[in-house]
Amino acid sequence: MARQPFRLALPDLATAPVVVASPHSGREYDDDFMGTTVLDLGLIRSSEDAFVDMLVEGVTDIGVPFIAAGMPRAFIDLNRAAEELDPAVIRDVPRGNTNPRVSSGLGVIPRVVAQGRAIYRGKISKAEARHRIEAFWRPYHDQLDALLSAARTQFGQAILLDCHSMPHEAIAGATAKGRQAEIVLGDRFGSSAAAHHVDALEEIFRGLGFRVARNAPFAGAYITQAYGQPERDRHAIQIEIDRALYMDEDRVERTENFAAVRNLMVEAIGQFCDGLRGPRDLAAE
Repeated sequence: MARQPFRLALPDLATAPVVVASPHSGREYDDDFMGTTVLDLGLIRSSEDAFVDMLVEGVTDIGVPFIAAGMPRAFIDLNRAAEELDPAVIRDVPRGNTNPRVSSGLGVIPRVVAQGRAIYRGKISKAEARHRIEAFWRPYHDQLDALLSAARTQFGQAILLDCHSMPHEAIAGATAKGRQAEIVLGDRFGSSAAAHHVDALEEIFRGLGFRVARNAPFAGAYITQAYGQPERDRHAIQIEIDRALYMDEDRVERTENFAAVRNLMVEAIGQFCDGLRGPRDLAAE
């Protein structure tokens, strides 16, 4: 079976200007890729947003399109710019033109997974890096951009809900009403989405019983920066959910709470969509 750059699910009828995405839940660890890494499957999956796509894919039933990564984050990171090339893992890339993400091994072709574990023994070729970008990164972003453009054309605005998961230990300092946050909403400190959209989403998650924080420790990276353009009626909000709520992080397995969390996530997005419907939509019912 050919490697797929993304998985797309469309509703029978779009009913809201929302697009839901999961760019880090790809789990196609094929033999070709596993033959290049020094890590076993258990370790390499530590950087994956395991099962996040399964938590939110039900949004198509409420009239919202959904897109998820095909290949895993350890292979290609869709939440990085195509230009974020790491000279420490890709041959023939000039040194000196990097940012902190790339320097830490988290460029578009990651050098490490969780806890700084190296993916490769040496470097990959620049040709291989370019192949991954052209064959997997670019098709995903072309499709995501098309979905948002279609939403804006139909509804006058587009809102991307970019869904991720966070290791439980990574949010020890993120508090909500004095307790550790379970959901972190990122809008790049107000630059990627109109405040009333983020306010509404936060209120909905709180109403469903989640503890919610904003922008700490995750404010959003390339995707929220690239697609969050409120002045052009395109908004992007990153949603990070604590993995401990629905999975065993060590075993990378869903727990008995998974179905309940899945239902709450779809309910939250459904309520958010309901709040976006204008008087004309309501009058048509």
